[in-house]
Parts: sequence; structure tokens; C-alpha cells
Amino acid sequence: MPATDTLAEYRRKRNFRTTREPKGADRSASGSKPRFVVQIHDASTMHFDFRLEVDGVLKSWSIPKGPSGDPHDKRLAMPTEDHPLEYRDFEGVIAEGEYGAGTVIIWDEGTFRNRSTDKRGREIPFAEALERGHASFRLDGSKLHGDWALTRFRQGGGGEPEAWLLVKSRETEGAQSRTPDPRRARSVRSGHTLGQVAAMEGEKE
Repeated sequence: MPATDTLAEYRRKRNFRTTREPKGADRSASGSKPRFVVQIHDASTMHFDFRLEVDGVLKSWSIPKGPSGDPHDKRLAMPTEDHPLEYRDFEGVIAEGEYGAGTVIIWDEGTFRNRSTDKRGREIPFAEALERGHASFRLDGSKLHGDWALTRFRQGGGGEPEAWLLVKSRETEGAQSRTPDPRRARSVRSGHTLGQVAAMEGEKE
């Protein structure tokens, strides 16, 4: 499906005369390796937004408790609308009255590699793996490293939303880090906390 179609819901929800969020004009790939970003979003409820670059957009999930480096933690991941690639650079305050109003920081970012395979060990294209409901990938970020998987456990429909789980592989290397306190966490870009970003935005008004 063309990226222009997949971003229709994103654009419908936003008034770009009042929000600084990107419209999504640039749909070019970021390079040889697809990128990911994890943003902390202090909206009506605090959550982490987990986004993976796939077919010219950012496939996105809202993770209430954030990603955990402990393989025993199964993190609920609720899919949201596709976001434009430029959203991986967005850090700031979404204006009151706008969809998702609140402060956003870029907690982590980096590249990822597809590790999805079929029963015979042959690689499955990442978009296809997501369509099937199970995608494996390797993150190489500033904070998140190693192998992870997203698995759909509820298809959605009948009044219930689609739902996934984000889990780190038991066989991956690295420390089993826990999710940070989102209010104390710092942006990988600016080094600022949510509170500091909100205060700086307030000074500009």
C-alpha cells in the first residue's frame, strides 16, 4: 500500500496549523539500514512510542510500560497509526487541544535488522512478517541492543482493539536492563527530561 494512503489517518487526526509535528512530505528511506526510535510521550497517559521504519513510514506501537531488557517481561504493545519518517526527529510539546497533546522526548534511536524467518530458516520480508503477526529483529540503539520480537496475540474486531507483545530474546547478549522512570529519563538527542523540554517550550511562548 502506498505511503500516502497509510499516512491518511495520521494527517486526519492533526491540525498542522497548530501542531509542530511533521506532515510527512519525505518518504525516502534513511539509508542501507532501517531505523527505529523510541519516544516517551507524556500525554493523557504516560507511555512509550515504539516506531520501526517499514516501507517508507514508521510502523508504531504504544507501549504503556515501555520496552524492557528482561526477557521475562512481556510488554503490551498497542498499534497506532503509521507515522511519517520525519517523526523520528520530533521532540517537543504537542499543543493543548491537539491529538496526543503533551510533551515528547526521543529516549532512544538507532538501526535495526530483520531477523524474521519461516520454519525452514528462510528470511521473511519484514513487512510480511508484521502482516503475519510475528516479527523478529535486532536493535542497535544507544540504549536498546539485541534481539526482540513483536507478536500479535489479538487480531482485533468485535469491539476489541488489536494487541501485540514486545519481548526481548532470552538468547541475546547484554544486560537485562529495566525500563527507566519516564519522568527521570533523558533524551538521547538533547539530554533533557520531559519536564525540562516542557519548561523550555513554555519559555518560547
